[in-house]
Amino acid sequence: MDILIKLFCSFFKIGLFTFGGGYAILPLLKSEVVEKQKWLTEDELLDYFSIGQCTPGIIAVNVATFSGYKLKGIIGAILTTFGIICPSIIIICLIASLLNLYIDNQTVEHALAGIRIGVCALISVLIFDMAKKIYKQSRHKKLHFSIFLLSLMLLLLTDVSAVLTVISASVIGFLPKLLKRGQK
Repeated sequence: MDILIKLFCSFFKIGLFTFGGGYAILPLLKSEVVEKQKWLTEDELLDYFSIGQCTPGIIAVNVATFSGYKLKGIIGAILTTFGIICPSIIIICLIASLLNLYIDNQTVEHALAGIRIGVCALISVLIFDMAKKIYKQSRHKKLHFSIFLLSLMLLLLTDVSAVLTVISASVIGFLPKLLKRGQK
């Protein structure tokens, strides 16, 4: 029973301090779930995050659900999912009730701008850390670096869909495995 309460509380805390969506949650998940609690390995977390991006729904909720399911089955999935969304529901209800009072307040606008900048910094550090780890583990470094550069250029310089870019990168990344099978 203690682990179930701990799961809910940990994911509630993560949900409470996550601003900026799915990518911003990854550093908090890594810190809490991998480093502090040691419930998952970093590779498992990255796998869940990757799958969470490809499945319908909110990335943070998907990752929480997968993590909870791995740790304690259905009840774990329910508790981690509820834990991650509960703070958002509470905060949205509070903000909605107070929104009209502070909608034009410059202090609120500046605070939100600061939060957005902080989230960008978190995401940048996370991307750099993930890229280093993936690059070190890669057996096809040149191919994977090329996929990264091509994906980055497509996303920054064109209107190509991010979903199409991820799917294409997955297919291209799978090519060495297919070619190896074809040679046998």
